[in-house]
Amino acid sequence: MGDAPVLEVDDLVKHFPAGRGLLGGSGGTVHAVDGVSFALREGEMLGLVGESGSGKTTLANCVVRLHEPTSGSIRLNGRDITHLSRRELRPLRRRLHMVFQDPYSSLNPRMTAGEIVAEPLRLHRIAGRKDRERSVIDIFGRVGLGPEHRFRYPHELSGGQRQRVGLARSLILEPTVLVADEPVSALDVSVQASILNLLRDLQRDMGFSCLFITHDLATVEFLCDRIAVMYLGQLVEVASRDAVFSDPQHPYTQALLSAAVVPDPEEQRKRRRVVLEGDPPSPLVPPSGCRFHTRCPLHDLSAPACEEDEPPLREVSPDHLVACHLVGPGTRAPRIADPPDAVTVAGG
Repeated sequence: MGDAPVLEVDDLVKHFPAGRGLLGGSGGTVHAVDGVSFALREGEMLGLVGESGSGKTTLANCVVRLHEPTSGSIRLNGRDITHLSRRELRPLRRRLHMVFQDPYSSLNPRMTAGEIVAEPLRLHRIAGRKDRERSVIDIFGRVGLGPEHRFRYPHELSGGQRQRVGLARSLILEPTVLVADEPVSALDVSVQASILNLLRDLQRDMGFSCLFITHDLATVEFLCDRIAVMYLGQLVEVASRDAVFSDPQHPYTQALLSAAVVPDPEEQRKRRRVVLEGDPPSPLVPPSGCRFHTRCPLHDLSAPACEEDEPPLREVSPDHLVACHLVGPGTRAPRIADPPDAVTVAGG
């Protein structure tokens, strides 16, 4: 894994106009993503975690340009792709692909699995028909499907097989960056581990970088090199996998980890845990200052700053970034929960 970034996101913002209310008037603005910055390194698996509604999927859709960003920049291999037209972006699509959450709705029901996987080669006018067929057979073998699966329609495949077809379609052009948006959450628990193992093996063999989006901490511990924690449209902590699981600094990260289930029932009972009060604030009206302060168990320790000033995401130790007024170089937030010694992938 190299240190050179293949994907750079700088101060990315995505706002949506909300619908009008029952009494008319403006519905306001949804602050889905607000000032997110990160870099995905060559050959790296970066996990993006957070509660439902934190903006993870919106961020992913902006990165692959399914959504037009409100502001900020996205650079792929050093080239700014933030506002490229569809025609300008088309040749770069070979380098950047996405695996979607629902493997059924993301596949064309009128095409066979072989036609679906060959479609990127056809659209980019790569090779002739026979060579495309050979490429499809090869990638089917890599994702654990037999040549006979080429002639089946999506409804004739199981959920795991459909997600393997989705992976094959995304990887047949050998992209530089793969964005995986909760690719196993719609699958049976018994199938999830096999798909995660497959993705890990494919990443190691093919060398692509991956932005892996999930709400499952066990999955990112199993797969990822670094982890970025997102809350209400902003990143609150970015660090290596080991640092996040052994020494989480942001109170929200600590709370997430305390909710993870560990395999030892006795250890589970003894752990100090924290339950956050209330629901996340509405992205229509995000809180001033630190967005987590309305639920943070520690906000009384730095109440005026937490409520008035938005904390920057800053480096508090080598390659460990935290956005919290209580954390800085040489200072640490109190521990509010015990991190789990280990979490497990269901079925693994």
